[in-house]
Amino acid sequence: MNSGYFAEPFRIRMVEPIRVLSEEERLARIQEAGFNVFNLRAEDVYIDLLTDSGTGAMSARQWAGMMMGDESYSGARSYYNLMDACSEVFGCRYFQPVHQGRAAEKIVMPILLGKGKISIANMHFDTTRAHVEIAGGRAIDCVVPEAEDTSSVAPFKGNMDIGTLRRLVEENGKEKVGVVIMTITNNSAGGQPVSMENIRETSKLCNGYGIPFMIDAARFAENAFFIKEREPGYQDVTIEDIVRECFSYADLFTMSAKKDAIVNIGGLIGVREDAALFEKVKALTIPSEGFISYGGLAGRDLEAMAIGLKEGIDLDYLRYRTGQPRYLGERLKEAGIPFQSPAGGHAIFVDAGRLLPHIPYNEFPAQALAIELYKEAGIRACDIGSFMLGRDPDTREQLKSKFEFTRLAIPRRVYTQSHIDVVADALAEIGKRADKLRGYRITWEPEVLRHFTARLEPIR
Repeated sequence: MNSGYFAEPFRIRMVEPIRVLSEEERLARIQEAGFNVFNLRAEDVYIDLLTDSGTGAMSARQWAGMMMGDESYSGARSYYNLMDACSEVFGCRYFQPVHQGRAAEKIVMPILLGKGKISIANMHFDTTRAHVEIAGGRAIDCVVPEAEDTSSVAPFKGNMDIGTLRRLVEENGKEKVGVVIMTITNNSAGGQPVSMENIRETSKLCNGYGIPFMIDAARFAENAFFIKEREPGYQDVTIEDIVRECFSYADLFTMSAKKDAIVNIGGLIGVREDAALFEKVKALTIPSEGFISYGGLAGRDLEAMAIGLKEGIDLDYLRYRTGQPRYLGERLKEAGIPFQSPAGGHAIFVDAGRLLPHIPYNEFPAQALAIELYKEAGIRACDIGSFMLGRDPDTREQLKSKFEFTRLAIPRRVYTQSHIDVVADALAEIGKRADKLRGYRITWEPEVLRHFTARLEPIR
């Protein structure tokens, strides 16, 4: 307990075998994958920290609920169970299920944006940025300066920079700002939380200018836990009340339910009270996701989401959930491996820029570290840096990310403390030879979201 690790608040009653390939096999597999960890077969990975999205272990109650799923095309019982759970958890008036978070963004962004419009966020994640650009807009990040010093410790490094936000609105004109987005927790800044005060102040500013304020709610429960733990005045407030207050400040939200609702597929759009906006959401849902009462999901998935939303805000679960990255962070600190401090709620973001200062941003140090981690121990992580950020949509020049992170995203209720120790040991070994690592160049890439499928080669 002294390390910050909180023991699992559950028992394990089913296991899935995993194996470690030999070093020679791992080298062959990553080369066949074009040095892109997304192209690896999952069966060739020992510990998979590529993402925490849809990779969690569902509970006995969720599996039992799936057996009760109502597969009616319209008006299924499972849909109404989900609507009841959403109302209880978020307190908004309208909800639309979709098959995952990027489907929510695909529906919402064309409503809010268009050619010449901008979206301002504490930081856009990759799919959010892509959907802003697909809708004809431009994405501008506006995170607080504290986030850029990964070695510093501050309670809410994911916050919106309110002063800069106000300046951006004034410079561009409020008519040009289609939406302001608050990502909780702030994934691209290292899984860092956002304070209630910052959410409140951002909402107030947006209301003053008449700009829609949206929450990217993928990790809302983890953010609520950090508010309870770190923000003055919230220590004695329940997670449930913190969540409801948080969403009371937003006009709408999008959510990948594959994170804090602990399901393998699913997403949500929530609208606080604007009936006209919700009619537009429904109109775009039907041609892209299916009828509004299933939103691209089976009834069993709706049932699992309804149960998972409540399990995801359980306090003991959240102590365990945030305790795993905290424990890994302590191990990495002992080994001298730099990461975004303090540890995030769902992941550790190793600062590859600091660990590999000899590799320039356009040779992708975070990707180089992810590849080396697979070669070292069969562990899959991913780049949250310049490789993910991509190119300027107008000039096609490589963009330089504020951060060069290698993200170790921990699936929910999947890996034990022993697995976390393997990850820490592997990174400690890589740290000893960090100066020998080399960068990579792209040999092929698609136009949008290149990091999912691009192919690379090492620079000799």
